Amino acid sequence: MNILTMLWKNLWGGNRTTLFPARPKVSAGYRGLVEFDPELCTGCAICKFRCTARAIEFKAGKGEFTWSYDPGQCTFCGRCVEGCAEHALKEGHTEHALSQESAPPPIYFRSGELKHAYTVKRKTTVKAAAPQQANAPSPSPPANSPAPGGTQ
Repeated sequence: MNILTMLWKNLWGGNRTTLFPARPKVSAGYRGLVEFDPELCTGCAICKFRCTARAIEFKAGKGEFTWSYDPGQCTFCGRCVEGCAEHALKEGHTEHALSQESAPPPIYFRSGELKHAYTVKRKTTVKAAAPQQANAPSPSPPANSPAPGGTQ
């Protein structure tokens, strides 16, 4: 194909884009923006480790943690959501903190404009102590054995 034919097709071929307010339809396999529910988050940071695009940041502190998400860096692969769901199932929970919406992402004009950060207090997990027998004697070493850490 020569250059003049290519130029002619490009100039008179018509529009190949949509005008600004209109958006193209979302394809069937599209995974949308990550949605975060701070009430369900346990602070395990599995999502941060599974995010290959480094769109999720997690900073732990005493008694709280900060979770942030930048959709401008996100590839919408869904690995963070899958990791969150798997971890929740391991812990015995039916709901997990991350999900993805199927709507097209919003339009933004500046880098980092869609970035969201949440500071969440850590949830304390109380484990039940093993029941102890009230009258059971405590185990003691036999009389002829050496003291712990000592030599014979």
